[in-house]
Amino acid sequence: MSSAWEVNFDGLIGPTHNYGGLSDGNLASANNAGDISNPREAALQGLEKMRKLLRSGLKQGFLPPLLRPNLPFLQCAGFSGTVEEIITQAGKDAPALLKAAYSASSMWAANAATVSPSADTEDGRLHLTPANLSTMLHRSLEHPDTLASLRSIFDDPAHFAVHEALPEHPDFSDEGAANDVRLCAGHGDEGVELFVFGREASESTNGFPARQTRLASERIAAMHGVKTDRAVFVRQSVAAINAGAFHNDVVCVGTLDTLFTHELAFEDKEAAYQAISDAANGLFELKVVEVPQAEVPIEDAIRSYLFNSQLLSMPGEDRLVLLAPLETQETESTRTYCERLTPGNGPIGRVEYVDVRQSMRNGGGPACLRLRVVMTNEELEAVNPAFLLDESKIDKLQDWVRAHYRDALSASDFADPALASEIRNAHLALLDVINSFSN
Repeated sequence: MSSAWEVNFDGLIGPTHNYGGLSDGNLASANNAGDISNPREAALQGLEKMRKLLRSGLKQGFLPPLLRPNLPFLQCAGFSGTVEEIITQAGKDAPALLKAAYSASSMWAANAATVSPSADTEDGRLHLTPANLSTMLHRSLEHPDTLASLRSIFDDPAHFAVHEALPEHPDFSDEGAANDVRLCAGHGDEGVELFVFGREASESTNGFPARQTRLASERIAAMHGVKTDRAVFVRQSVAAINAGAFHNDVVCVGTLDTLFTHELAFEDKEAAYQAISDAANGLFELKVVEVPQAEVPIEDAIRSYLFNSQLLSMPGEDRLVLLAPLETQETESTRTYCERLTPGNGPIGRVEYVDVRQSMRNGGGPACLRLRVVMTNEELEAVNPAFLLDESKIDKLQDWVRAHYRDALSASDFADPALASEIRNAHLALLDVINSFSN
């Protein structure tokens, strides 16, 4: 086993965080559509979560927000002229497109990319592929900028390979690490990569959209050079998708040798567990913590985001810690389950709760906000240090948020060209802050 760390790169929530209701199948997004958001509070909540994990002895990084509004998108959609003219035209003629252009959805870094650590790949490099997010218009705009961001962070080709996103076609629909679980004995050991898909490439489905195809998962595994006997492809259940589990990480999370999952997460759960165990043969013995439907109805699991929690191996603790949103504590069935879960001798020894309510109201819990990247000490030395956090950097980012973010924002504000100017100035100030981290 080589020494390695699981580094959480959280999405820094951007100044256009809003409740636009753009995501079909995301119940929280739909239920809160049109409400007034608080971007300042959202970003500060996210940064405090990062600080909490840093203080626990974990490595913590961040991904910067993408510049919004996405003017090239609006220009491609037929709007022209100055920035002010483009925004005024779009606000009048196509407010839905303007709302998509302003989306801050890149905050949910679990969808930024799929990651294969170097211990799992044939060439011994860490591989990342940005998700094309082609199912939803507002999210499909992200991957070109995400690619540039990842290449600036993981910029050493001797250690990292950052691939371009898959083709933007329904057959290649890819939602990133939200549908990927890595299991292993230790972070630095060879592991099993569990790819969860909702449909076959040519298959049409009823109900909410199944956003991940098997073809996309297979091609990413091949592109990353994941060893074929260590890659497992499992179908998410239709019941979970139609209950509002738009990604697998809404009903399942795993780390090290433990899979924490709802009874209804997979179409054929016994076959899924067996396939993982077969792939793990000689590496580790799989531990499954399955939450019964009778104890936690899937509707409660999705409403509370019990599984969209971070399952963490904390320094100095011999059992895992579940970092769950406050909503899990406030939902009777999930609170009762967690109270029963931890006193035993199972792999999960403790549950902590964290306030990310602004993100939760748009359907993103603690796990949505982070991209997990397992890195060796050598890879940590090779990553761009400006994007690895310490307390001082978090303080400076919070100062930047307080100086540039509004405490109230609605979709009706997007038609005001002054907002775009305000956000561009904030973006330029953020670049100065990041540049100061490199010095």
